[in-house]
Amino acid sequence: MATKIRLQRHGRKNYAFYPIVIADSRAPRDGKFIERIGSYNPNTNPATVTLNFDRALYWLNVGAQPTDTVRNILSQEGVLLMKHLQGGVKKGAFDEAEAQRRFEAWKQKKQAAVDASRASIASAKEIADKKRLEEEQAKNAAKAEAVAKKKAELAAAKAEAEAAAAAEEATEAPAAEEAAE
Repeated sequence: MATKIRLQRHGRKNYAFYPIVIADSRAPRDGKFIERIGSYNPNTNPATVTLNFDRALYWLNVGAQPTDTVRNILSQEGVLLMKHLQGGVKKGAFDEAEAQRRFEAWKQKKQAAVDASRASIASAKEIADKKRLEEEQAKNAAKAEAVAKKKAELAAAKAEAEAAAAAEEATEAPAAEEAAE
């Protein structure tokens, strides 16, 4: 039986996630499988991968063939590197401790790169939020200035009207006194 390590599609339209399974190559994509070894969710940023490292390595060692996408996932998780290092141990190029040391060094470098990527995404988001806040504050200040200007114009017009009315009353009052005499 030819076994494949491949993705099954689950989820809804435009929001899929993928269990990583071991299946017979003749089985349908979403059909019967032998074992589920992880999942892949491309909807998060960065994409989320959960993987049973030991079982993935076991299935690679017994001859299961990964699909192209799964090969990339296994490579990013370090399963293919560990398989390569185990081949070097079998050939006698180096011992198990050296293989483990090389794998840990690779893992630390990879984790540092992922952390840097997450930090850059977070800082870019923070900068965008600050810029948006500053733009909104500028718009609010301009709007407040326009409202204050309009209120000042209305107050000036009202004061002018009151002054005109007071002046008119002042001119009417002496005329009324003269008419009364």
